[in-house]
Amino acid sequence: MLETPDQKKSNLIDVKEFGKRFQEFMKKYGKILQEALALPPVRNTSWGTYVEDNANQYPNNTAIKFEDISLTYKQFNEIVNQYANYFISLGLKKGDIAKVLIKNRVEYLLVYTANAKIGVISSLINTDLRQKTLIHCLNLTPGKIVIVGEECYDAFNKVKSELNLTDSLKFCFIPDYREIDIPEEFIDLPTIVKDFPKENPSTTTDVLNTDVLAYLFTSGTTGLPKAARLTHQRVISPGFAFANLFADLTSEDTIYIPLPFFHGTAIMTGWSSILMNGGALAIARKFSTSHFWDDCRKYNATAFNYVGELCRYLINVPPKPNDKDNSVRAIIGNGLRPEIWNEFKERFDIPLVGEFYGSSEGNIGFLNLLNFDCTVGYSFGTFALVEYDVDEDKPIRDEKGFMKKVKQGEVGLLLGESEGPNKFAGYTDKKATEAKLFRNAFKEGDEWFNTGDLMRDQGCNHAQFIDRLGDTFRWKGHNVSTTEVEEILNIFDHVSMSSVYGIKIPNTDGRAGMAAIVPESDTKSFDFQKLGSVLNENLAPYAIPIFIRLKSDLVTTYSLKFKKLNLKKEGFNINSIEDPIHIKLPDKAEYVPLTKEIYGNINNHKYSF
Repeated sequence: MLETPDQKKSNLIDVKEFGKRFQEFMKKYGKILQEALALPPVRNTSWGTYVEDNANQYPNNTAIKFEDISLTYKQFNEIVNQYANYFISLGLKKGDIAKVLIKNRVEYLLVYTANAKIGVISSLINTDLRQKTLIHCLNLTPGKIVIVGEECYDAFNKVKSELNLTDSLKFCFIPDYREIDIPEEFIDLPTIVKDFPKENPSTTTDVLNTDVLAYLFTSGTTGLPKAARLTHQRVISPGFAFANLFADLTSEDTIYIPLPFFHGTAIMTGWSSILMNGGALAIARKFSTSHFWDDCRKYNATAFNYVGELCRYLINVPPKPNDKDNSVRAIIGNGLRPEIWNEFKERFDIPLVGEFYGSSEGNIGFLNLLNFDCTVGYSFGTFALVEYDVDEDKPIRDEKGFMKKVKQGEVGLLLGESEGPNKFAGYTDKKATEAKLFRNAFKEGDEWFNTGDLMRDQGCNHAQFIDRLGDTFRWKGHNVSTTEVEEILNIFDHVSMSSVYGIKIPNTDGRAGMAAIVPESDTKSFDFQKLGSVLNENLAPYAIPIFIRLKSDLVTTYSLKFKKLNLKKEGFNINSIEDPIHIKLPDKAEYVPLTKEIYGNINNHKYSF
C-alpha cells in the first residue's frame, strides 16, 4: 500500500526532540559509554566472570526465580561450579561443544553457565524441532557431551539412531518430573555433580570475550537451520546497554522471561541485562497469556522480555481493572508493532520500551536507548537502506553497478557494513556465510551483510522494522524457513509439488504460513487428516501452515523458482480466489474448508491465531 507524504513524515524522528533527548542521554550516561568504548577489544571478561563477580558482590541477592525455586547468587554460582568441575573431569576444555536440549528451567541456566566458565560452546538446540530438522541441528555441531532434559528425551530418542555421536564422551540426562527412568547409556547429571567441588574453576579467567559462548540456530534459505556463532562479547554487550544506558537495572530489579532460551532475545537482551548489576532472573517454562501478569506480580518483576507476538496476545485480552497493577517499568525485546505500541504502554502503564533490532548472527543492531515510540531505535554501527526490487528479489543497482540508498521516510533493504570490529562472524558453514554478503555495493572492494529485512529510514540514525524478505517469514516469534516446510510437504504421497509463503492475517503479528499445493490426483481425494499427521510429526507447531490452497499448477521463473509474489498478494481472500482453501483454526487438530463464514470471522478478529 502506497503512503501519502504526511504518513511518511509521521514515521520520522523529530530532529529537535532527538537533539534534546540525545543531550540528556549523554549528560546522564556519557561517562559510562566513554569508559565502555575505551575498554580493550580483547579481554578476559566473560559470562562466567559476571556470575562470579555477582556471587562475591551480591552473595545473598536472589539470582534465579522459577516456580517455587529461589537461588541466591552464591547458591547459583556454587551449583554451576559443580557442573563445571564435573565437565572438566570428563576432559572438556575451551572450544569443545556441548549439545544442549533442555526446555526453560533452572538446569538450563546451570548447564549454560557451567559451559561458559570452561569456554565450552553450548549448542542450544530448539526444543520444538522434530525429525529431519532436529537431526540436522544435532549433527551440525559435533558435541563432546550431549545433555538432554527429560521433557525432550522422547524427541531425541526418536532420531538417536540417525545421529553422529561417535565423538560424544558422555550422554547426560536431566530429570524433570521424574516420570521416566534414567535411560540406558545416560547418567543422572544433577545427581552426579553433587559430589564435585563448589569452588570456582580456574578456567573462568582463561575465557576471553571474543571466544564463542554459544551456537544459536537460525532459519535459512537452504531449508535447514544454520548455526550462528555468539561470542561472550556479543551476548554481554546488549545486556550492558539496556542495563546501564537505558533501564538503569540494579541489584534490586527482577526481569521476567517467559521466552525460550534457545532464542537470542532471552539470552542476549533479557538475562544478560539483569546479570550486569546483580539483579534477579525470573523464568517460566513457556509463555501463558492467562498467567503472565500474575507471574509478574508473584516475582515482583520490574522488567520483562518480549517479542511482538507476546505483546499482541496480552493486548487482545479484554481490559481488566488491575491492568496497571504491576511493578514493571521497562520492557526489553523486539517486534512491538507500531499499531499497538502506544495502546500497550498506556494500558499497562509502562514508561520505557527497550525495543531493539538484531539477529543472532548479524553485524548490525539498533537499540531504542532514547525511548522514542514506534522505532527499533538508534544504531551505532554503519548501515545502509537500499532500494529493493521485490519482483526480482534483489537490490537495485545503477548503471555503474552500485546500489542506491533510499531517501528518508522510505523503505529499503537493511545492510550492515562488514568491516573491522563489525566484520560478519558468519556461520559454521562457509558457503552459508558467503551467501549472506554483498560485495561492491557502493564502491569497489566493500563488503556488506544482507539482513534480509526491510526497514524504514526514520532519520537521526533510527529505523522502523517493516518486514522480512525471501524464503523466511516470521510467525509466533520464530523464523520459518519456507524451504524446510516445502520439503516436508513434498514427502507426502498426495502432494506433487508445493510452494510455501507467509501471508498477513488481520490483527496478528508476523505472517502465517500458507502452502499452495498441486495434488498428485484430484483435489476431492486429498487426505487432509493424513497431511496434518505428517506435518505434526515433522514440524515445530509454529512452522505448520495455517492455510492450504489446492492448485492445478504452480508458476515458476526461468530458473525454476516458484513465483510467490502473486500468491502472497492474494492471501486467503476467497472472494477473489477460485481454488479450494483449507484452514487449520486455532486449537483445532484438522484442516477444514475455508467458508465465507469463517473468512468473515477471521477478518472480524473472532479467532485468536
